[in-house]
Amino acid sequence: MLKQLSKFERTSKVLILGFVALMAVSLVLFFRPGGGTSALEPTKSSEVVASVGGDDITLGEFATQKQNIQQQFSRFGGQISLSQMGYSDDKILDGLIQRKIAVQEARRLGLEASPVEINDRIRKTFSDTAGKLTLLDSSGKLDLAKYEQRVGDVAAFERGVAEDIAHDKLEAFVAASVRVSEEDVQSEFKKKNTSFDLTYVIVSASKLAEKIQPTDDELKAYFEQHKTDYNILVPQKKIRYLFIDQDKSGQKLQITDKELHDEYDSLEPKYKQAGVKVQQIVLKVARPDLDAAVKSKADTLVAKARAGGETISEDAFADLAKGNSEDPATAKDGGRVNGVVKKDPNKPTDPYQQVLEMQPGEITDAISYKNAYYVLRRGDSVPKTFEDAKPELLVSLRNRRGYTVAQKIAQKAQDRLKETKDPQKVAQEFAAEANMNAADMVRETPFIKPGDDVPNIGNSQQFEGAVAPLNSPNDVGERTGIKNGFAVPMLVEQRQPRIPEFDEVKDKVRSAVKAEKAKNQLEQKAKDIVAAAKSPGELKAAAEKAGLETKAEANYKLATPLGEAGSSVLIDDPLFAAKAGDVMQPIFLNQNYLVIGVNKKTDADLTEYAKQRDTLMQQALTDRKNQVFGDYLTSVMTRMKQSGSIKIYQEVLDTVAEEEPQAVPPRRPQLPITK
Repeated sequence: MLKQLSKFERTSKVLILGFVALMAVSLVLFFRPGGGTSALEPTKSSEVVASVGGDDITLGEFATQKQNIQQQFSRFGGQISLSQMGYSDDKILDGLIQRKIAVQEARRLGLEASPVEINDRIRKTFSDTAGKLTLLDSSGKLDLAKYEQRVGDVAAFERGVAEDIAHDKLEAFVAASVRVSEEDVQSEFKKKNTSFDLTYVIVSASKLAEKIQPTDDELKAYFEQHKTDYNILVPQKKIRYLFIDQDKSGQKLQITDKELHDEYDSLEPKYKQAGVKVQQIVLKVARPDLDAAVKSKADTLVAKARAGGETISEDAFADLAKGNSEDPATAKDGGRVNGVVKKDPNKPTDPYQQVLEMQPGEITDAISYKNAYYVLRRGDSVPKTFEDAKPELLVSLRNRRGYTVAQKIAQKAQDRLKETKDPQKVAQEFAAEANMNAADMVRETPFIKPGDDVPNIGNSQQFEGAVAPLNSPNDVGERTGIKNGFAVPMLVEQRQPRIPEFDEVKDKVRSAVKAEKAKNQLEQKAKDIVAAAKSPGELKAAAEKAGLETKAEANYKLATPLGEAGSSVLIDDPLFAAKAGDVMQPIFLNQNYLVIGVNKKTDADLTEYAKQRDTLMQQALTDRKNQVFGDYLTSVMTRMKQSGSIKIYQEVLDTVAEEEPQAVPPRRPQLPITK
């Protein structure tokens, strides 16, 4: 493998036989030092999880790819599961299989990466803006230590580069004949840039059900017809448990200033930042037809601000803001926004979040947001002092230590409960230590079975696991983590599988009857609203008569969420065809019916299309090529699976899920800490 960049010509074509993650960012994470590390053993496994035309994908490659994708999402804060983001194990594995297929297809078609191409790609990757290679030492030779520090495993990195090049060449070959028509591009522009002022009603079964009151006779009749639906197939258990509150246990802890200082000193520098300063220029869009003119002015200001380079000084931007910004609160102060901007993953559309990814002095392009265009300048970072951070540091440290304290108390309470079989007595013994009232420590569940939503606990696999071994009254289980603390369970009574009596499931039967009646009324109720509303202005009265409410949406554009209704082509196509003043026929969407009234329709500005034509044509062509290439890889994968050329070893794949922990202790609060 390479020892210095000047000898790339010796690189073997075997470079393209290894593994590269489907997404480029995963490639970087995989090869950089520590990027793919984990406490979980599967990342180091050489077991074969799939074979693709004779080339293997190891469990280590799969597990590392899965970790890397998870790490990408975790950067946005919170605990996000891959399944919530649509990344099932099968989908991740399919991505790796398609990557392997692309390498094999490139080899079959003679599209492998040459040493010169590999050399050029790596040089471009590690060159500065002046084109100078950044991996050289003071004598002008390759600094191998620096190279390894940047990429980790050099051989694996170079193999990945070669595969990337082969992948790109194959994509270019497959999509070479793809074309897009200007008619289609312009049509798509019109759809995306036509705006609507709407009044709409969501006709939902849950809302209709609220007003339905079935009689007891109806409920009993339904129960008799659906008795088997309510069969209880597993034992039900009533549990009395000791609850140890983590927060209250931690409140008694004494934490010194020295401990808080140590906590503060251990934070990474990026977590000692309160946020960044921001300046803004705001240009308001008084009417939809003025949007293009306002954007043009905003673009002109951006170009003027960048005339001297990528950055602009605070004073120079302040002069621009004073003369142009239409936000009176900040314009007079040179566009300076009060306070600081901090990262908030819950506000992905907030334009101020964009500055956090910029360098001091840089400005954004013109950003359209809530009937205005914003031009924002990233200022300096604002440090957070120890005194500013102290309250949150105290909460964070107390929470972590409170978890440990509560865990120890729960363990002692478990041991005593096994001895005494008396929850009340044990609660009185540990109430002071737990900083709780004894009465609050003893809780009892109704009869429950696996999968039930337990009061104060929810649907908890950990609690179910602790309860599962309990089969005789007064059996005591192991302490287990639950919401806000720990529980030590004891079995009170167990009921065997059976068909329940009507009174036991009366509430469930009532909910089912109401839901069924509401579902049957849903379509007709939506049609009744349309029949009663001859114009958008009459929708409100028609909706109120049905016990529903109307919502309004100004400047709505296709392919974007329409409030709680969501977004769908089921909305887009009929809405684009509608005219101002129309009340559209009901649209069935997400188990609800949607009735839309079009108050106003503003057609797309084709002069703006003319300005963006070349960019739009290129983007449409790129999108179409990506689609064609994706379809190509999918068809090859399907064919290879049918012929047996792709083999998936499901029992090996399943070990990744088996190794995943079901629960983690409470996470440390996200920093930086802000006022």
